[in-house]
Amino acid sequence: MRRSRRGSGAVTLHDVAKLAGVAPITASRALNTPEQVSEEVRRKVADAVARTGYVPNLLAGGLASTRSRLVAAVVPTISGPVFLETVQSLTEALAARGYQMMLGQAGYAGNREDALLEAIIGRRPDGIVLTGIMHSSEGRRRLLASGIPVVETWDLTPTPIDMLVGFSHVAVGRSVAEFLHAKGRRRFGVVAGDDERATRRLDAFCAAAAALGLPEAQVVVVPAPTTLKSGRSALLELMHHANPPDAVFCSSDLLALGVLTEARASAVQVPEQLAVVGFGDLEFAADLHPALTTVRINGAAIGRQAAQFIVDRAEGRAVAERVIDIGFSIVDRQST
Repeated sequence: MRRSRRGSGAVTLHDVAKLAGVAPITASRALNTPEQVSEEVRRKVADAVARTGYVPNLLAGGLASTRSRLVAAVVPTISGPVFLETVQSLTEALAARGYQMMLGQAGYAGNREDALLEAIIGRRPDGIVLTGIMHSSEGRRRLLASGIPVVETWDLTPTPIDMLVGFSHVAVGRSVAEFLHAKGRRRFGVVAGDDERATRRLDAFCAAAAALGLPEAQVVVVPAPTTLKSGRSALLELMHHANPPDAVFCSSDLLALGVLTEARASAVQVPEQLAVVGFGDLEFAADLHPALTTVRINGAAIGRQAAQFIVDRAEGRAVAERVIDIGFSIVDRQST
């Protein structure tokens, strides 16, 4: 078959129709409203699509119907595992309703988020799912002006851009401090990433420790995304203090894994000498030795609710409760 060029060399619907021996409008119906054509026509068009590799122009269809059936999700990083459960759940929930997801990486510094949002908004997806609530004033203005349904996740605020499903990082920090205090720990250390959400957990943890009458917490801040290596280095720094901590709260399970690894290498007994708490309850946390105490976030529930928000709005249904706090839990294991 000689393909029509149309400037780009791409196979067109006209090419598919010609190969199938039907009119272009019939080929379009076979692809978009197959119930309107016969089984024989559907078979011919499907065979032509398979032979040519034709992919429909969804943007053109979206412009005609004002629906793209595409949802954009923005995460700080694709290398960190803590958001994977949410991404997987969001993808599956959207696919079950006939929507596809496009994933973007904004970084932790936030300097790429505005450019990424501009590119996403220009493509007019049916919804945008963001990680966190800290966006620039320019980015927030563009999102509000776009009219696109927006779901902010993994955080909590009474003033979301549109809809929100998440939890309070301040409550996490405070709860972990109280948990360790109840365990009899009195000298706190913190190993935290330098991203905004980890910083809020850190500040709340330190404030809660002070309110409990404890000495000032010893803090080591490391670059985000956090790694096992930075956790090892941070514990070495903490243990060089004249009065080292007897409990360490880490802003990620990867950092906690690094702390546990360095503790074993340095002959620091966990939990006898040092209690360790992580954040995220990643898959490996329960299988470590000792098993890691950590903060569990139901990332799958965040993804499912975000998908429901987007689909409801895209399909014209009202959303009564636009802010949902899914909470968190502290999973008490051997490391404390």
